[in-house]
Order: sequence, then C-alpha cells, then structure tokens
Amino acid sequence: MRQAAVSRAGNALMRWVELPGADPARVYVHGLGGMSTAYFARVAADPRLAGHRSLLVDLLGFGLSDRPADFDYRLESHADALAEALRTAGVTAADVVGHSMGGAVAIVLAARHPELVARLVLAEPNLDPQTPVRVPGSSGIALYSEAEFTGGGFAETLDRVGPGWAATMRLADPLALHRSAVHLARATEPTMREMLLGLLVPRTLLYGEQGEAPGREAELAAAGVRIQGIAGAGHNISLDQPEAFVRATVAGLAR
Repeated sequence: MRQAAVSRAGNALMRWVELPGADPARVYVHGLGGMSTAYFARVAADPRLAGHRSLLVDLLGFGLSDRPADFDYRLESHADALAEALRTAGVTAADVVGHSMGGAVAIVLAARHPELVARLVLAEPNLDPQTPVRVPGSSGIALYSEAEFTGGGFAETLDRVGPGWAATMRLADPLALHRSAVHLARATEPTMREMLLGLLVPRTLLYGEQGEAPGREAELAAAGVRIQGIAGAGHNISLDQPEAFVRATVAGLAR
C-alpha cells in the first residue's frame, strides 16, 4: 500500500494499492461507497491489462484513505485531491478508469488537470444532476440532512443497499459518504456531461445493458465518445461481467 499527503485536505493521506509495471500508468477510481481494490483488482491483474503501473486509488473518505472532517467532498475537490496524490506519485498522462462517481471524478480530473490524463474509460459515470428520490445510491442518500445521515441514516442505507454494496460502503466515513452523494446529485458547473463533451482525449463510456444508458448517445458519439453496452451487466460492470469489461477497456485504451 502507498500513500500521499494531500495538502488541500489538511495533509490527509490518500492511499492506493499499486501494481508494478511500465508507464503510462493506469489509475482506477471507485464509485460512491466503494473501494478500488474490491471493484478493480481482478480486472487490473488480467494479463490483457497487466504490465502497466496500476494505481487502485481510494478517494478521501473511502476505503483505505483518511477521512478528513473539514473536507467538503465536492467532485472538484475529490479531483483536485486525486491530482495532488498523482503528482506526488510521479504520474502524468495516465489512463484513467473510473466507475460511477469515480467516472465523474475522472472527467473532472481530465478537465481541471489535463496533463494527468491521456485516456478515459468510464463505466456508468454520473453525468447529470439528479433529483433525490428514495432509492439506493447517491440520490437516496442526498435526501437526508447531514445530521440525519450521520445519525441513523447511514445504518438505514446499509440495510437498503444490500450486502454486496454494504461490504465496502460500511468502510466509508458517513460524513464523507453523505457530502459526496449530495454533491454528486447536484453535479458540477459546467456539468460532468458538458465537460466530457469538451475533452479532447480518447473517451470510452461503458454501460451495463441491465444498468443505465448515458442518454443523449448521439450527442456523445458526435463529440467522439465511444459508447459500448455490456450484455449481462448491471451498474457494476467490472464485477458482473469482468471478461467483457476487460475486453472493452483494452479496446478503449488502444484508441
């Protein structure tokens, strides 16, 4: 395990598991309530993707990383903290693979720190603002006030999301989880979709055919975003269909 102090978060430590290999580095970024080793270790070690230096990064507040209470957990702040950790690690022009909220953070990273990102592979990234509704995920979490969530709402959410997601979500800091969910639902300005449309790097967007398509596909395709549905997969493509995820990621990183 490796780590880097993030000065913009009071020198909180961002941590990652690193697989050795050649540059360009590959950076894997988990979704809300996740951790990167749980979602990406199998696919990152696949012979078709192995051989590159690979950083399975946990965002602040999640997994192995520190949980600074004075951090705002906005998507822009997550991206800036990740950028600082990557610079400390000597990473430039990386291939960045992000899932869900991690995909949104990867888009913001590429827009704000373009020298760090050479290619993007995004698995069901959040692209647009959401209206909070009582369902599992960021939308449901955002319905709670911060006090409600850090009180009983976190336990309620763990019961609601089921054992698979709860296995990593329970490792998240409740404050970080809530603030991240609120800002994910609000989205950025400009939105993550608008940033994605304006990026110049090769971009591949994957969605599970049992999950959620990105919407406005023709607009994305016209901007050069390669879109691929993955049969038999829901939202968690790397877990549901790892073989197909590897094939699609290899194709995306060959662009």
